[in-house]
Amino acid sequence: MKNRRIVLAARPVAEAGLEHFRLETLDTPPLAEGQVLVRHHWLSLDPYMRMRMNAGKNYAAPVEVGAVMVAGTAGEVVESRHPGFAAGDLVVCQGGWQECSVIDATAQGAIRKVDTARVPLSACLGAVGMPGVTAWIGLATIIEPKAGETLVVDAASGAVGSVVGQLAKARGCRIVGFAGGADKCTYVRDELGFDACIDYRGKDFDALAAELEAAAPQGVDGLFENVGGLILDVVLSRMNAFGRIALCGLISGYDGAPMPIRNPRLLLTQRLKLQGFIVSDHLPLWPAALKELGEGVATRRIRYRETIALGLEKAPEAFLGLLKGRNFGKQLVRLP
Repeated sequence: MKNRRIVLAARPVAEAGLEHFRLETLDTPPLAEGQVLVRHHWLSLDPYMRMRMNAGKNYAAPVEVGAVMVAGTAGEVVESRHPGFAAGDLVVCQGGWQECSVIDATAQGAIRKVDTARVPLSACLGAVGMPGVTAWIGLATIIEPKAGETLVVDAASGAVGSVVGQLAKARGCRIVGFAGGADKCTYVRDELGFDACIDYRGKDFDALAAELEAAAPQGVDGLFENVGGLILDVVLSRMNAFGRIALCGLISGYDGAPMPIRNPRLLLTQRLKLQGFIVSDHLPLWPAALKELGEGVATRRIRYRETIALGLEKAPEAFLGLLKGRNFGKQLVRLP
């Protein structure tokens, strides 16, 4: 079977561009025992991929130059040499930026079957996939929200932030979001049910701090942090004593820009807990998270939106747009 794939052509020094990707076509190799061949229908694009393009110390090995870009995928098994999988099974796996992939089904967490009777396959890469589980784990294990508390999430209209807010509302919290643009803020408030949403575009620290004070008059007890930079500084200035911060991402610095904290003393004086986390470190918690998320999507208590690019060759452009906030909700690539 012919397979088209996108590889890392060169490492970006600062901002990533189309020149850092290359499209290739090659034959899929024969399967060994324990492997399955998956044809992907959906490819997930996520901000963490930008960090994996860099060399140097990280939570996971960088993508090697010439290797396939990493990504979660959803598709169908077309051939199997593992007793737990058969042709026709719908699965989610780490297939990468390619139309099909050979997966070692014996490796923990490498591939799992999904039931699309109540949840669309594409949602298994979003609200009922890694982004949704990321939201659940950061909220449940680090922020540990209590009814009546005020929580803030930035990138609130995105795949992770949108789920954080809805889960927090279900737990009785007041939830304030930050998003880029009036249309995204309207969606966050009116469709996702946030209590308030602040449009950060074109505003300085003082303007954003004033809007956050109005939206969170009792201060902030929990922060789900996806962005870093200015918004993190603003929210820190409103954090209550013993507040908790789940540090999920720092997209504002993925191109190498410095991200100094304006007033780090607040971490001490407010006795804040700030914990970074990676969702793949918490595999035992995935079943509980997926159960709640799947039921929420199936019953429409959890809503989501998707931005879809058509065809593998559109993946680099869509990914670069994601890093600029041009997507609305979960960014996916639909594969033939």
